[in-house]
Amino acid sequence: MIHDASDTRQGRVCRGTHDRTGTRTTEGFGARLITPLLLGSVLNPVNSTMIATALASIGADLHVGAAATAWLVASLYVASAVGQPAMGRLADLLGPRRVFLSGLLLVGAAGVLGALAPDLGWLIGSRALLGVGTSAAYPAAMALLRAQSQRLGRETPRPVLGLLSLASLSSAAVGPVLGGLLAATLGWRAIFAVNVPLALVALVTAVLWLPGGKPRPSGEEGPRRSASLDPLGVTLFAVTLTTAMVFLMGLANPRWWLLPLVAVLAAALARWELRRPQPFIDLRMLTRNRALATTYLRHGLAYLIIYCVMYGYAQWLEQSHGFSSFAAGLIMLPMSVAAAVCSLLGARTKGIRAPLTLAAALLVCGSAALLLAYRRTPLALLLLVAVLFGLPQGLSSTGNQAAVYAQAPPGGTGAAAGLQRTAQYIGAITAAALIGLYYGRRATDAGLHAMAATVAVLGLALFAVTVADRALRPGLPTPRK
Repeated sequence: MIHDASDTRQGRVCRGTHDRTGTRTTEGFGARLITPLLLGSVLNPVNSTMIATALASIGADLHVGAAATAWLVASLYVASAVGQPAMGRLADLLGPRRVFLSGLLLVGAAGVLGALAPDLGWLIGSRALLGVGTSAAYPAAMALLRAQSQRLGRETPRPVLGLLSLASLSSAAVGPVLGGLLAATLGWRAIFAVNVPLALVALVTAVLWLPGGKPRPSGEEGPRRSASLDPLGVTLFAVTLTTAMVFLMGLANPRWWLLPLVAVLAAALARWELRRPQPFIDLRMLTRNRALATTYLRHGLAYLIIYCVMYGYAQWLEQSHGFSSFAAGLIMLPMSVAAAVCSLLGARTKGIRAPLTLAAALLVCGSAALLLAYRRTPLALLLLVAVLFGLPQGLSSTGNQAAVYAQAPPGGTGAAAGLQRTAQYIGAITAAALIGLYYGRRATDAGLHAMAATVAVLGLALFAVTVADRALRPGLPTPRK
């Protein structure tokens, strides 16, 4: 379990940012190491948000409704939900640099495929490939930082970890505006094509500057394990998640027969993983490490709410309020700017409990404000709603990232970071399903308010989970098994 300033592990992180004379330092974690990690880490969040202000344009061009274009959101997140822990596991086993570079090559290929896609099916395939490729960066980055701390004999400075969170949130901030600008000037296909130069720049800097090889085992990490990826576990997880997504994406006309199938697949997955000595998803570890499991739940709930607003609000601004895709992106910009600012503040905060509790409370307040939004709502209120959802996004991101870093089991930092993103993407998939349910073919005031009421209830649940989490209370040790 984790706690605030008294947490011993966090204390080591904070002490690692000062030398013996008390001078603040990040020696060994400089620009040459951090730059390629940041460039790679922005690719997933920028692709997840960039399409938010282009969904209406894609739907109009391909003659499909909001429920159909929601698959463009869900496909990336299903692939990411599977890809993040898989890539994290590969990073732990094969070396993070190799996995990082391979992911960038996939991103470039996905960009070409999306730019040339003839129909919605090909676009969905491109988004799925983007999900797999961009999944490599974050868990590989976390593993590379852990390896560097092993080489230097001290913990990764907390501000360095905060930079990863800030890069994610900043790129999410740029995403809706960049997507709206590209769609309005070059057409929505440019949203896919832009991945080619982005991946190329990240690839070149990674080849030049990232250290190679796998880290040597340390006393803290223990001996590295020569395990397989557990391909059957990966397959069962992917099939279970995809089947659940198909059910969720059809909530307007539920296919109830899919629920027993999901239950059978989930049971088969659990049975297989519990029998594996080194499983893809370590259920025994999650059962023992309840603090980490609760962090995943908290992170997933927070992002379910955030993604409902990020995608649903942007579509409503265009289809109900009448804004252009670029104007909708500008209105969404304060949400991501506020998230980035809070990410910076969170990176400099020793405690975790207070920021996460405040984040949950702000999500409830934002949901209440969203209930007051109508097609004739003044611009000032629309901007305020964006800010109210941006503040908790930054607080949740940095707080939960610090919790995962503290609670990850020895030798499994990459996989643990990947599972954190998996929880986030499961929230995003559920958000896409709710948007499809409430909007149908077009975003309306009634649909927006139904979604707002749902996220308000979810916000209250998140607040209760956060307040009740004993792992966040001061003075309690952190078990890491």
